[in-house]
Amino acid sequence: MVLGAALVTGAAQGIGRAIALRLAKDGFKVAVNDVASKSDQLERLAQDIKKVNGKASHFVVADVSKETEVEEMVNAVSKTLGELRVMVANAGIITRSKTTIDYSADEWDKIFAVNTRGVFLSYKYAARQMIAQGNGGRILGASSLAGRKAGLEASAYCASKFAVRGLTQSAALELGKFGITVNAYAPGFTKTALNEPFWDDPGSLLRKYGLVMPSYFKLGEPEYIASLVSYLASEEAHYVTGQTISPNGGALFD
Repeated sequence: MVLGAALVTGAAQGIGRAIALRLAKDGFKVAVNDVASKSDQLERLAQDIKKVNGKASHFVVADVSKETEVEEMVNAVSKTLGELRVMVANAGIITRSKTTIDYSADEWDKIFAVNTRGVFLSYKYAARQMIAQGNGGRILGASSLAGRKAGLEASAYCASKFAVRGLTQSAALELGKFGITVNAYAPGFTKTALNEPFWDDPGSLLRKYGLVMPSYFKLGEPEYIASLVSYLASEEAHYVTGQTISPNGGALFD
């Protein structure tokens, strides 16, 4: 696979940032996306990416839950950086812990708008661009350990991440004939701002999901997830599609 452009959504911080920097190290021209409130972080990241590999980078402010913005984002990246070879639909949100009966419909819809609709729209417009180019590609979406094992007071988040797995499998079936692989990564408990309250007591986080902390367990680093994405975005991963792979430090087995 000839290296071209890679687009990473939700890239301003955490796992998304680590993925963007790793793909730059791998030799891709990397475009990064996040919401307007994180535009300064995006601009700095684009500068850091250029320092990594000396290639052009590009940052796009867009809300992945809005169809026109996703379409325009994909078009802009293709025009600026050239052929789009990798889409990483990483953007996601979570709200404070709440039981199912306490969620409002608006809160539920907000989580699905980013975590599921945003992944769907990213898949859709990246796939259309890759099909038009005629050279295949790699599409990746963010699920979660919570998309494999539900936890307490997180039903909307868990359901949105379970949905990404089904979407990924269907898209893999449909896009394989175009040489496009579609996979999801399902991070376990990782050292990001989202999990900062649990950094000193990861066992309490595992217990929310009915898991027992193995003696060897430790919270993951964003770079651990980025290394998996690096492989799935590579030519070597041509025989892997429709999969959801969970780097989780042994917290949950298949």
